[in-house]
Amino acid sequence: MALRKILGMETEFGILHRRAGESNPIAASSVLINAYINSLDKSGTASPLPRVGWDFVDETPANDARGLSLLAAMAPEVETHLVNAVLTNGARYYVDHAHPELSTPECADPLSIVLYDRAAELILVESMRQATLNLPEGEEIVVYKNNSDRKGNSYGTHENYLMDRTTPFSRVVSQVMPHFISRQLYIGAGKVGSEAIGMSSEQVPFQLTQRADFFEEEVGLETTLKRPIVNTRDEPHADAKKYRRLHVIVGDANLSQVATFLKVGTTAIVLCMVEDEYLSRTFVLANPVQAIRQVSYDLSLRRPLELDGGGTITALEMQWEYYDRARKYAEDRGLECIDQTVGEEVLRRWEHVLTALESDPMQLADQLDWVAKYRVINGYRERHDLRWNDARLAAMDLQYHDMRPTKSLFSRLGVETLVDDEDARVAMSEPPPDTRAYFRGKCLQKWADDIVAANWDSMVFDVGDDPLRRVPMMEPTRGTAAHVGSLLEQCETSAELLRRLGS
Repeated sequence: MALRKILGMETEFGILHRRAGESNPIAASSVLINAYINSLDKSGTASPLPRVGWDFVDETPANDARGLSLLAAMAPEVETHLVNAVLTNGARYYVDHAHPELSTPECADPLSIVLYDRAAELILVESMRQATLNLPEGEEIVVYKNNSDRKGNSYGTHENYLMDRTTPFSRVVSQVMPHFISRQLYIGAGKVGSEAIGMSSEQVPFQLTQRADFFEEEVGLETTLKRPIVNTRDEPHADAKKYRRLHVIVGDANLSQVATFLKVGTTAIVLCMVEDEYLSRTFVLANPVQAIRQVSYDLSLRRPLELDGGGTITALEMQWEYYDRARKYAEDRGLECIDQTVGEEVLRRWEHVLTALESDPMQLADQLDWVAKYRVINGYRERHDLRWNDARLAAMDLQYHDMRPTKSLFSRLGVETLVDDEDARVAMSEPPPDTRAYFRGKCLQKWADDIVAANWDSMVFDVGDDPLRRVPMMEPTRGTAAHVGSLLEQCETSAELLRRLGS
């Protein structure tokens, strides 16, 4: 039986410090995050967010799911001297190299991911506002939720899925690779032109995704160079004997909530089917790296992809086969692995989107990023008789992702939402109740002064005794409101909490 899919999203944001002189993205990211951490709470009193740092003791970015330890292929070390905060909603907000990054708290279903991804956007908006208040007159920090700086550099939006350790990783690779390649049809954020070497605007005037240009390998450990379609980082942030975390780096930063919902929801269902050995057919593409770009560059959505051993299949045909199998899986096994009600909504929207893509993708301009972006940019291009390499179109592309509410092109397009902004504002500070993030967030709300550090699978308390006390959180589905809510309410001090946990 497939495990409950505990989910997470990590987003690196583009950043620009508008000022006289050179902009330093690392310094700008630090200013941005510190401005938010130091900001007043919503009651207006002088109550800054708790300064609880990240605990790096369990970080193992070099572990490889294939059983390798390739030190040369390690992801770059995190700069531990840079700001790295844990928020009261259970999220992590930090400087990752040259970008501000926000990782959502662990979520128990795809709709919850949408909620906390929107909360992350609101946190970035508030961070910009607070940072600008602290900057000299005329200066501004601007954040973009995109994946490319148009100078050959790409930054990631990563998904995370809890999986059963007993599922052979080779099966995971073979059965998710075609899904990752073909799901671009509805998860792409759209892009004017291409940054792939040797590709011109005549060859690729507009493509479905921001990230396809930057993938060079089928399977591997890297996340910043020689990016693989299937990432092998083996860092479960949970009991490693029972679980693995599939770290997915092959996706765009979506502003469309429908796209985010489908991205995480369809992938979670596919992974449930992988665990339950329910996928009867595996598509083996002749050249997956070439195929990921072919799908992204093909606005007709009809380009045949070569299969290993002969024959062809389109990305739409692959997605229909995944959907048909998922529908049968839901009927046979149910979808409790992602919540039955939410799972049914994933299937409904999956079918609707595939049907519309098959007949007329422009029907989805109110639901999918790449369609919304293409319609508005191409409309402008046609009205002004512009070539696709015109700088004004690239500027519109960037403006689509601008996180400033008054400047965002996306915010003017009337794209459908799935979560209410008032709920998202609550989620900026409140953790999800149905994962271990609840315990982390509530402890930070009550006893931040007693918490030395925290990470995904533990918290370190200092209650005046020696030594420090580490509370392990190795089960992502424990530490919920149902599990520890009453205990947290009853305890007046962190020392009492630790005593009662120990008993």
